[in-house]
Amino acid sequence: MTSQEMVAFKNMLKNTAVAIIEERILMTKSAIDSAQEAANNEDKSSAGDKYETGRAMGHLAKDMYARQQTENIKDLDQLQKVNIQTVYSTAQTGAFIRCKDHAFFIAAGLGKQQVAEWSVFFLSPNAPLAKVLFHKKPGDTFLFNKQELLIVEIY
Repeated sequence: MTSQEMVAFKNMLKNTAVAIIEERILMTKSAIDSAQEAANNEDKSSAGDKYETGRAMGHLAKDMYARQQTENIKDLDQLQKVNIQTVYSTAQTGAFIRCKDHAFFIAAGLGKQQVAEWSVFFLSPNAPLAKVLFHKKPGDTFLFNKQELLIVEIY
């Protein structure tokens, strides 16, 4: 694989991550709007406590979704800053790490995603596994799910 193909593949990985996070932002926005609407539409009943409890629950839900949205926006901002134009020789943020049966991309914590024919674990640079991988190079090994994996390629 040429360096141009490596960078193009990492670009595809980053675009996949951006799309996932943008979808999460849209979903939380919709959830915030729904929670606000539910709180606003809570009817005053003869049992005043029920009305107040319903409104409070709607506001709590809205606040929870707002926190999730803030985290998603922060994740998207951090992802946008990841440099994928460099072909790395050691594991670091923006690197794709390939082992025999597993692949990892250090950019955003999105779990296991299917990209083209690859199943790739998207790791946050702050994730414990990413920290284990940092500065490793092809030929090095590490533990993952109680298995010792050999790094075949990094770029």
